[in-house]
Amino acid sequence: VRTELEPIELEDGAAVPKEFANPTDDTFMVEDAVEAIGFGKFQWKLSIITGLAWASNYAMEMMILSILAPQLHCEWRLPSWQVALLTSVVFVGMMSSSTLWGNISDQYGRKTGLKISVLWTLYYGILSGFAPVYSWILVLRGLVGFGIGGVPQSVTLYAEFLPMKARAKCILLIEVFWAIGTVFEVLLAVLVMPTLGWRWLLILSALPLLLFAVLCFWLPESARYDVLSGNQEKAIATLKRIATENGAPMPLGKLIISRQEDRGKMRDLFTPHFRWTTLLLWFIWFSNAFSYYGLVLLTTEFFQAGDVCSISSRRKEIKAKCSLTCEYLTEEDYTDLLWTTLSEFPGVLVTLWIIDRIGRKKTMALSFFVFSFCSLLLFLCVGRNVLTVLLFIARAFISGGFQAAYVYTPEVYPTATRALGLGTCSGMARVGALITPFIAQVMLESSVYLTLVVYSGCCLLAAVASCFLPIETKGRGLQESSHREWGQEMVGRGSHSPEVTRSNSGSQE
Repeated sequence: VRTELEPIELEDGAAVPKEFANPTDDTFMVEDAVEAIGFGKFQWKLSIITGLAWASNYAMEMMILSILAPQLHCEWRLPSWQVALLTSVVFVGMMSSSTLWGNISDQYGRKTGLKISVLWTLYYGILSGFAPVYSWILVLRGLVGFGIGGVPQSVTLYAEFLPMKARAKCILLIEVFWAIGTVFEVLLAVLVMPTLGWRWLLILSALPLLLFAVLCFWLPESARYDVLSGNQEKAIATLKRIATENGAPMPLGKLIISRQEDRGKMRDLFTPHFRWTTLLLWFIWFSNAFSYYGLVLLTTEFFQAGDVCSISSRRKEIKAKCSLTCEYLTEEDYTDLLWTTLSEFPGVLVTLWIIDRIGRKKTMALSFFVFSFCSLLLFLCVGRNVLTVLLFIARAFISGGFQAAYVYTPEVYPTATRALGLGTCSGMARVGALITPFIAQVMLESSVYLTLVVYSGCCLLAAVASCFLPIETKGRGLQESSHREWGQEMVGRGSHSPEVTRSNSGSQE
């Protein structure tokens, strides 16, 4: 493989300053530079900016759905199916665009894809506040969902600047911004809704995206992407900038450039090496979203009934009900939303503690298994207090499984298809989110036990799928090229002599 790589001199042959040089190396790859530079001031800044995108472009816009729907139901006298459609159209937009944003990020750069998606969401988010009728807001919120589908690319960009030891912890900490964003949205709704109304809530909720759009000018393009696309000078400049900000040494010598590859091609996800991984990850992401959003919907139903057995035993009186009857959200409702959101934090802490101890695959499997087990325990007609504890544990672990999937997916794919791989997985998650209301609300009316069996069985299968993933990414570097065996960048790097490298390459072949 090394016979097809080209060495590049730094700045037309100029030597790297001694304080940034490691005299034992004569060549290096991007992975070596990222590991040598380590975690520092640059990554802290990147964490905050990426977290801002995650909180404002994802969490806040998704949290609006639980606040906007009942408000429009009352103000515009919408029937229940139109209220449900207002939520579903956002997921349709996200599902339809996830693969597209991944393709754009692999073809034109992570920064480019992320910036366009944020500006798209900002524009249509503000425009939603001026929607005159239901049909307009339906279209505009669908376009907002289309933009939100590009948010996972912030994780791709972020992961490609993180050294191996810090990657899992940092990506998990980014998930904290999800909870922060939803908490902020609830607090904003408490202040804005009683006086200014839902239109101002939509406009003000989109403004943090403007701050991120400005900060995007500080964001560099991924050095891994620049190397893959043949822009080695820009990659070297980015790496030197990070080394300067962190005050850390950078490898001396020549940057080894992998041969250029086609980027963002769907067929690359189904090569013999990645076909099984892709299919299993699609099911895992589907199950995550299906179970997470299903639990959110089920929680309201269970609390209103008191316990599971009350739902299964009650016989609803047959009487005429007006589908236009409505109730505005009260302060107590907002408090419940706030407490529900806070349940995300234990999931982050548990996942953070175990993901580097037992590995990514086992962490996802454990999360699914605990959720499935808690779902089965609901069959026991537990009281409200025990019900609350079981739902709290189930939500903590299913959110933790989501976070583990966000760590694993960028690590398992090579740079050429990393954004597309994450984008397609995100799209499959939206399919699960679209289907789950029909289970958690429609099927629940027929049989609460069958509903619980569906969620429990789905997560049990997802736990098995996690165990069958062929690659464990714990302790591995990010793969640069799809033409190499997985993790080869981190194997045999102690010697950089061409003879040793060529010998290793021959043994791989």
